[in-house]
Amino acid sequence: MTEPAAILADTEPAGEKVRTSLVEVVVPVYNEEHTLERCVRRLHAYLGETFPYPYRITIADNASTDRTWEVATALADEIEQVTAFHLDLKGRGRALRQVWGSSDADVVAYMDVDLSTGLEAFLPLVAPLLSGHSDLAIGSRLHRGSAVVRGPKREFISRTYNFLLRATMAAKFSDAQCGFKAGRASVVRQLLDEVEDNAWFFDTELLLLAERSGLRIHEVPVDWVDDPDSRVDIVRTALDDLRGMARVARRSLSGAARIEVPERVREARLAPGLGWQLASFAVIGTLSTLAYVLLYLGLRQIGPALLANLLALSATAVVNTAANRRFTFGVTGRRDALKHQVEGGSAFLIGLALSSGAIAVLGGGSHAAELVVLIAANALATLVRFLLLRVWVFNPRRSR
Repeated sequence: MTEPAAILADTEPAGEKVRTSLVEVVVPVYNEEHTLERCVRRLHAYLGETFPYPYRITIADNASTDRTWEVATALADEIEQVTAFHLDLKGRGRALRQVWGSSDADVVAYMDVDLSTGLEAFLPLVAPLLSGHSDLAIGSRLHRGSAVVRGPKREFISRTYNFLLRATMAAKFSDAQCGFKAGRASVVRQLLDEVEDNAWFFDTELLLLAERSGLRIHEVPVDWVDDPDSRVDIVRTALDDLRGMARVARRSLSGAARIEVPERVREARLAPGLGWQLASFAVIGTLSTLAYVLLYLGLRQIGPALLANLLALSATAVVNTAANRRFTFGVTGRRDALKHQVEGGSAFLIGLALSSGAIAVLGGGSHAAELVVLIAANALATLVRFLLLRVWVFNPRRSR
C-alpha cells in the first residue's frame, strides 16, 4: 500500500520546508442555498483558528435545483481553502465516491452541511488517521461520552438500526449513520472499488467492508443536536438500508470483496473472545449437523453406512472449517485458507474415526439407531474440533 501523500508548507522563522499532511473535508449538499454559506463560513473559521494541519473544504453539490451551486461557486471564488464540485445525479454516497476517489489529500472526511456534530470533535476524529494508528474514524452519537439532543422517534430508529447491524452483521462499531466520518485516503480508495451503494447506505457498507477486512475503525464521542429541518425520508431510507444489509450479507458469505490490507492487519489479527467463539461455533455446528444428517440419510439409501458417513462428513467438514474460520475466529482473506483446511482435516479424521468406530460397534441395525449413534459420536468430535481450532489452527499467538 502506498504511503500517504504530503504537501510542503513554510515553517517559522527560517522558512524551511517540511512535510505536512493535507485533510480534505467534503460537505455534500442538495438544495441548501439558504444554509450553505453560513455553515461553510463557520466551518472555515473554526478550522482556520484551531486546526493545526492544512485543510480543504469541498462542497459537493448533488444535482441541486435551487441556487446552491451559485452559492458554492461564490464561496470557492472568495475563500482559498474552499472548492466546489457539481454532480448531475443525486446521492450522498455518489458525491463522496467522486470527491474522495479523486482527492490528493492524505485524509478525507465528510460532515453534514447542518453541522449538527460539534466541530471540536474534528481533530480527535482525524488525529489517529494522520498518525497512521487507525484506518477509518467515525463520530458516534451512541458512545457513552456523547451528548445528544434529538427526538424519541429518531433516537429509536437510530438505536434499532445499529442494533440490527450488531445482531445480524456482527458489526463492532456503534453508530453507522452519524454524518461525521473520515479515513486515510489510500485505504478509502481501495474500499470505494468494492462499495456498491451510492445513497444513504454508502456509509454503512464502507464500514462493514472495512471491518470485515480487519481495518481499524476509531470512534469519537460527539456532541450532536438534531436538525429540525432535515429532509431525510426516514421510512424510505430505512427500507433501503435493510435491502443494503441483505446484499452485503450475501456478498460477505460469498467472499466477493477483496482489498489489500495493511501489513499490520495481516500479521496481527486477534481472534474474537471466547463468548463469541462458543456462540458462533454452536450455530455453525448445529447447521453442519443438520446438513450431515440430511446427506447421510440420502446417501444411506444408495450405499453402506461407512461410505455414507465418509462422504457426508467430508462434505460438511470443509464447509464447517471455512465458516468457523470466517465467523468464529475472524480470519478473512485467502491467505493460509488451504493450510487451515488441511489442519482442520485433523479434526475431521478424529470425527471420522469416532463415527466409523461407532458404526462398527453397532454392527448393523436400523437406520434410526445408526443415526443416533452417529450424532452422539459427532457431538464428541465437535468438542475436540473446537479445542483444536481454538488452541492450534486459529490461535493468534501461533507462529506461522
